[in-house]
Amino acid sequence: QVQLVESGGGLVEAGGSLRLSCIASGSISSINAMGWYRQVPGKQREWVATISHGGRANYADSVKGRFTISGATPGNTVYLQMNSLKPEDTAVYYCTAYIGEFRPKYWGQGTQVTVSS
Repeated sequence: QVQLVESGGGLVEAGGSLRLSCIASGSISSINAMGWYRQVPGKQREWVATISHGGRANYADSVKGRFTISGATPGNTVYLQMNSLKPEDTAVYYCTAYIGEFRPKYWGQGTQVTVSS
């Protein structure tokens, strides 16, 4: 029903910035919110940020004050501006879409973010 494609990952020095983008397609009218998760090998995926259809944003404590989620029409395109990056931010970042639930229903393929010391 919904397909998500992320882009913008890469390699950056600690203290640098990256901007991730996600484009949703398919039955986007059913999307209530979009967000980002990340995963390090051997660890569970962790929630990073969410933005509602009305533009309300929430962040994990680990990224609050450094990351900003925004949407050019949430449900179609969502961004994650990542500033003051730390090596512990290194992970595969996944775009997610919510359909009336507190858990994501749809996932993108992931984009690698690597922060060097």
